[in-house]
Amino acid sequence: MIETIRHGDAVIAIILYKDHRLEENQIEFITPNDYYLQLGFMNRPAGYKVVPHIHNPVRRETIGTQEALFIKEGVVEVDFYSFERVYLESRKLSAGDLILLAGAGHGITVLEAAVIVEVKNGPFVLGADKGRFEGIKR
Repeated sequence: MIETIRHGDAVIAIILYKDHRLEENQIEFITPNDYYLQLGFMNRPAGYKVVPHIHNPVRRETIGTQEALFIKEGVVEVDFYSFERVYLESRKLSAGDLILLAGAGHGITVLEAAVIVEVKNGPFVLGADKGRFEGIKR
């Protein structure tokens, strides 16, 4: 299953749950072409080959940060906030789930010890990259 979390017209997050499946030899791009991070999902058979290629040095301009979190082990709860820092809703994610945090705000509580892989666009700008705020109290 794929779930999109929205607030008005804005996409806050896209969750790719571990139970999402494709037929063999399919590819599905979950994000629109204008996202800074492109999230694709593939099911390829044994023997499938990706044609050798390079990624050309194409200049891209990004504003803001998108990040993908792969929950390798454990359970986390992700809280979603609007751009105005207002709490919207939460989702629990467990081992095998992946979330793309596409915009606005978020907070994470580790419910069971977790191993998480994070990928985000860079470079990181120390002191300017994050605006921290008080979240909801549990």
